[in-house]
Amino acid sequence: MKERQLNELSILHGAVENTNEAFITIDQDHKVIFFNRAAERIFGYSRGEVIGHDLDVILGPRCSENHRRAVSRYLETRNPRLIGHETDFVAFRKNGESFPASISFSVAAIDGKLFFTGILRDMTETRQLEERIQRSERLAALGQVVAEISHEIRNPLALIGGFSRQLARTAQDEKTRSKLDIITQEVGRLENLLGELRDLYAPMRLVIEKIDLNELLREISSLAHESCRKKGIRLSLDTEDGPVFVEGDRGRLKQALLNLVKNGMEAMKKGGTLLMRSRVSGDRAELAISDEGPGIPEGAKEKIFNPFFTTKKQGTGLGLSVTKRIIEDHPGYSFTLASQRGRGTTVRITMGISKREGES
Repeated sequence: MKERQLNELSILHGAVENTNEAFITIDQDHKVIFFNRAAERIFGYSRGEVIGHDLDVILGPRCSENHRRAVSRYLETRNPRLIGHETDFVAFRKNGESFPASISFSVAAIDGKLFFTGILRDMTETRQLEERIQRSERLAALGQVVAEISHEIRNPLALIGGFSRQLARTAQDEKTRSKLDIITQEVGRLENLLGELRDLYAPMRLVIEKIDLNELLREISSLAHESCRKKGIRLSLDTEDGPVFVEGDRGRLKQALLNLVKNGMEAMKKGGTLLMRSRVSGDRAELAISDEGPGIPEGAKEKIFNPFFTTKKQGTGLGLSVTKRIIEDHPGYSFTLASQRGRGTTVRITMGISKREGES
């Protein structure tokens, strides 16, 4: 019988040790007596830093106060308000990073003493997935509205632009031609704005294929080379030898990268170096585009991806929003932007690499 109990305890201990949820057990004096591997991974503390110590070690002040009050109330009343129920709250890792968590409690009485166990799940990925779903639903609804509005606006715009060009060809005086040219340019600007709105809000259908990232960067470099030369900008391409195959929509990625290069060029009014770089680390590839412009003002960093927000005198404020959406709509891709005032801006895009040609 004793051997069977030991086997059962061993099986139970192994199951709890290898689960994805954090198991944290405290005694009625708030001391931690069990802290499994998932708890170490989620919170960033080793067992030696937690076991035998007060639970305050891993709880924020407010959370700790609430927890102590709940334990004391249960000891006095035996009324399990939270026990057996799941609760959402914000937890903190050792490095100070906060994360959304879900926790449920259980209590066990052993030899006249009470022990409380919290089973905690890190909800970061779940919340991110929920946000992506909600964002997709919002974009789908907005996309329908934008499509209908664009259709209504495009037709009269096309007529205005066409008639303006016709009149400009037959206009007798320079002043009239100049005004008609302005009308034509503004019509073109509005047509471009409608196109960017469509790219931002309309459902995006990606045509995924295997592409050579380095070859795509060489193409971008070739397309941007002359424009950079005219602006006194040195365009530098730094890639590893050989191809780097990734999965993506070539046309959409080309659109996004050209947009980032254009942003970098516009930022460097006094010239400088615009660097495009690719690197491979393990099964991930990183692409970076860096400029030597003035950087993004502190007050603008939080708004830089908001539609229609721009730091330029001329611009729709949609370019970065569209670019970020293209990248993040690609499965497994990530998009980050870092900027230092007076030192420029760097955009990094990471993605999984695909098998090279000839590999099984």
